[in-house]
Amino acid sequence: MRLTKTRSAAGTACRAGHVRVNGERAKPAQTVRTGDEVRVRLDGRERIVVVSRLISKRVGAPVAAECYVDNTPPEPPREQVAVAAVRDRGTGRPTKRDRRELERLQGAQRAH
Repeated sequence: MRLTKTRSAAGTACRAGHVRVNGERAKPAQTVRTGDEVRVRLDGRERIVVVSRLISKRVGAPVAAECYVDNTPPEPPREQVAVAAVRDRGTGRPTKRDRRELERLQGAQRAH
């Protein structure tokens, strides 16, 4: 399947425990069968796909996408994603204005 950009990224995700096949941790060379549910945690989101067809050789991403059914829940709207207040390292203490902006942002996050 083609859920990551490269094979090495897929292997790294498997070794890190971010890939599950039918609820079990997957190894990089694990084979999948038709009907298997694959869950992959990438970039803070979880993708859920069900294998619908097997292919015998390596193919491009568009062709591979036809071989699984994507059951991933939709992304939340941008408004619901919390904005994290991040300061650059080494910029010193926040000014009074910076502190007020941080408190305003944190107050908006706590209201949700």
